[in-house]
Amino acid sequence: MSSDLLLRCYNKGCGKEYKEEDNGEDHCLHHPGLPVFHDALKGWSCCKKRVTDFTDFLNIKGCTASRHSNVKPREPEKPKTDEKPLGLDEVIKVEPPKRKPIKTQPVERPSDDLPKMQLKKTVTESLKKALLKQKEQAENKPDMTCNGGETENGIKPGTMCKNSGCQTSYVSETTNDEKCWYHYGTPVFHEGYKFWTCCQKRTTDFDEFLKQEGCTSGSHRWELTDEEKEKKVVCRYDWYAMGNFIVISVFAKLSDPGQTFVEANQTSLHAHVVFGGSNVFVLQLTLHGLIIPESSRVMLSATKVEIKLRKDDIGSWPSLELKLPKDDKTKQDK
Repeated sequence: MSSDLLLRCYNKGCGKEYKEEDNGEDHCLHHPGLPVFHDALKGWSCCKKRVTDFTDFLNIKGCTASRHSNVKPREPEKPKTDEKPLGLDEVIKVEPPKRKPIKTQPVERPSDDLPKMQLKKTVTESLKKALLKQKEQAENKPDMTCNGGETENGIKPGTMCKNSGCQTSYVSETTNDEKCWYHYGTPVFHEGYKFWTCCQKRTTDFDEFLKQEGCTSGSHRWELTDEEKEKKVVCRYDWYAMGNFIVISVFAKLSDPGQTFVEANQTSLHAHVVFGGSNVFVLQLTLHGLIIPESSRVMLSATKVEIKLRKDDIGSWPSLELKLPKDDKTKQDK
């Protein structure tokens, strides 16, 4: 007799509900290993896939097929602390001799205004090939312009619409008759999710975020306003600690090696990243701890700019930036 009772599978990475009569030898995909968290990477000991986002870790597909199991795994036994070793009536405690605390003078933090030096920069082969390919495509692109490169109304064919989310490029005057679908809000990146404030459609994939169709209709806009021309691009960045280094990743595709640079002294950092043609991202940081600029470096790849800062101390950084007291913030604002 079949049963409508649904059972919960407790195999790691599965968690599905099933009926016992529908259970089979290859119905459950799970992880027989243990979770591994190391250097901001997350994964399972039974397979090689590693991710940085915790939600992506929970969604890693199981690597082993078997039957579903509704038996909860046994919890590890706690060590017993109240039992004495066999054959011993007493425990002899050996304690190190007490020493007087050594008084140390607090290390004075150097000034943030000290001269900065430009960090050593390397360019990966992937970025060199991508920039070369981009240059060849631009050179081989057929010239569709007329009258010296512009149409009668001054718009070059191939010009992309400047409204956020619109992927339309200008072909001719008839392009203006098409409806423009765009996002009037601003982009938000929060806890791994990416969305626009105007429509709240969330995704974890950055490429899918860029492809989201606009939620508002209007007319195409082919030129930037004066404010937009002066406005610098906001770029997503993240950081993590790795041994004696602090690693900052700026997610800027196809950065320009000739115009991109990072300057730093022991306490502060200034990054100037030019990418995607004319986009400029500026990052100013007052660092939480001290670094050694001479031993720090910058690596430019096809998808990001990685800033690797050598720490000058062995302590951990609870945050990337130094949190100033309210009084100091008030002084700076003045």
